Amino acid sequence: MAVALGGRELAGIAGAVLAARRHQIPVLLDGFVATAAIAPLARLEAGIVAHCRAGHVSAESGHRDLLRELGLDPLLDLDMRLGEASGAGVAILLLRAALACHAGMATFAEAGVSGASN
Repeated sequence: MAVALGGRELAGIAGAVLAARRHQIPVLLDGFVATAAIAPLARLEAGIVAHCRAGHVSAESGHRDLLRELGLDPLLDLDMRLGEASGAGVAILLLRAALACHAGMATFAEAGVSGASN
């Protein structure tokens, strides 16, 4: 008796995550299905999904537990269950805002903060 878990789309997600790791591209996971797709990778080799971040934790049963098992802290916890990458879509806005703040932030010396040291 053959046992099958998931479909080709889950294998595709897992393959894309592996390719992203090889090319040092960060991955923002969206929802339970995307997280479940990478779980076998994490079981095979610890740290293989270190380049991944969870965009959010969905309201689907088990997603929070799966993220905890993988050691991924979600960027957002908004009780979303809409699908269509809506959680990652919101999370990417948060990441873009953080990058803009970081890139545009002055040093203490540039900002004229007293007691600043180089």
